[in-house]
Amino acid sequence: MSAEPLEIYLEEQDLGRDLREDVRFGLTARPKWLPPKWFYDARGSELFEEITRLPEYYPTRAERAVLAEHADEIVELTGAKTLIELGSGSSDKTRLLLDAFTRHGELGTFVPLDVSVSALRQSTRQIAAEYPGLRVRGIVGDFTRQLDRLPTGGRRLVVFLGGTIGNLLPVERAEFLTAMRAALEAGDWLLIGTDLVKDPEVIVPAYDDAAGVTAEFNRNVLRVINRELGADFDPEAFTHVAVWDPEHEWIEMRLRAEHPMRVHVLGLDVEFAAGEELRTEISAKFRPEGAAAELADAGFERQAYWTDPDGLFGVTLARAD
Repeated sequence: MSAEPLEIYLEEQDLGRDLREDVRFGLTARPKWLPPKWFYDARGSELFEEITRLPEYYPTRAERAVLAEHADEIVELTGAKTLIELGSGSSDKTRLLLDAFTRHGELGTFVPLDVSVSALRQSTRQIAAEYPGLRVRGIVGDFTRQLDRLPTGGRRLVVFLGGTIGNLLPVERAEFLTAMRAALEAGDWLLIGTDLVKDPEVIVPAYDDAAGVTAEFNRNVLRVINRELGADFDPEAFTHVAVWDPEHEWIEMRLRAEHPMRVHVLGLDVEFAAGEELRTEISAKFRPEGAAAELADAGFERQAYWTDPDGLFGVTLARAD
């Protein structure tokens, strides 16, 4: 069965408008910041895929180990007929679930949602070819805004992997989970991956690898702004910084100006002092009881919880009350 035509609810002009708004707001804030979604042009996506294979970057391997161990159990518990993946990318780890559903379940439809038309078109074609009995229905959208576009009917399992929820601030996580619950029916399921609080000596290298791939990934946001908005950032004038915040239990990625500079973008003159830092990402780490409480507050009940053998990464299966 071939992949269905993509359903597009997020156009290029929408992304351009959002980028302009984020850059104007973030670069005039104190301290300056940018949201991490703008890392991911084609080059940024390639760099992130490279990051996931680095020896320091444990989250992908740890989450994959959980899914490999418990995919059959997830199928048995949920009995899902429709599998929906938020922020799907290449859907690499999700194939472990698709394989399990192929072995044991009656899954009829797979619905990946992502902001990238090109990535989604490629992945839906590949999955349709690999799983010929599966209906593949790709949705181009933003998981923080287009949850109301998810298909209805049947028993649904929504998966949100990679610890991506940690990129949201606490108030944003609450809003997202509440919207997620509103988009589901009672008895539907949510499978969510959360990176766990652990020794910062394990966490920090995952965001500051010896080969410098994460540094290039971080600076890529400046290249995106240069290309899309005609800015004149010098990416090489910024040093990549990864800092553990013990109070909030998250890691921050920042770009530190090596010398004073003035950047022109959107008609703004943006001044950077020497040593000034621009925050580009937070990645919150979770404690199991905290993650369960956030889900409960949004109307989900935890049904199962697993970690990898080293206890680095958690995967929670919750049911909509």
